[in-house]
Amino acid sequence: MPQPMPSLLDTVRRIETPEGIELSLRLAGPVPRALAWVADSLIRYGVLWGLLMVLATLGGGGFGLWLIALFLMEWLYPVLFEVYVDGATPGKKALGLKVVHAGGAPVDWPAALIRNLLRAVDFLPAFYGFGLVAMTGSRDFQRLGDLAAGTVVIHRDPPAKIPPPPPGPALPPPAPLDLVEQRLLLDFAERGSALNPARQAELADLLAGFTGLRGQAGVERLRAHARWLAGEPP
Repeated sequence: MPQPMPSLLDTVRRIETPEGIELSLRLAGPVPRALAWVADSLIRYGVLWGLLMVLATLGGGGFGLWLIALFLMEWLYPVLFEVYVDGATPGKKALGLKVVHAGGAPVDWPAALIRNLLRAVDFLPAFYGFGLVAMTGSRDFQRLGDLAAGTVVIHRDPPAKIPPPPPGPALPPPAPLDLVEQRLLLDFAERGSALNPARQAELADLLAGFTGLRGQAGVERLRAHARWLAGEPP
């Protein structure tokens, strides 16, 4: 009797937020993370080599400045990018990775500092030996720094392709709208087609006092107002 095929390793973790929204995090394993580390190392040491060539002309003082730059590049380079550039150093961005909290929230300063300071431990005894052992023993591929900081490395999801709104008439709104209201109306027209009809009608019913219509008729009227705001002729 043939044995069943083993199931593929599931690296997707589903997390429900306090607001009741389910997030799917695609966890990154050791190989893409190692490639991202190599890319970041080439960037860091390429910059440091260039600085060394320039600062060497300044003698001992220049070498002291280079040591400061070495310290900053080694310890602050990943922290700054992970906190201020959507959780990704250039190497991680090139591999489509990012760092987030285990609950899916963006990484912050304390977490980024902890996970990167503990790289010194993860690197032991050589070439991230402890870190690799920790990742292979963790269901979420967390190295020691990730476990201490409560972070994970995930694959970035490509931006969703939103279908364009359907063509139709353009009508001016029945009352003036401020910039925020105009943006919300345009967002509804652009993204509403990604929702099912019942959800579109539910959202349109919230503005029934504005349009005077409910259900699908209200949806079409909001789209008509959005087309007018987008500059389409009436």
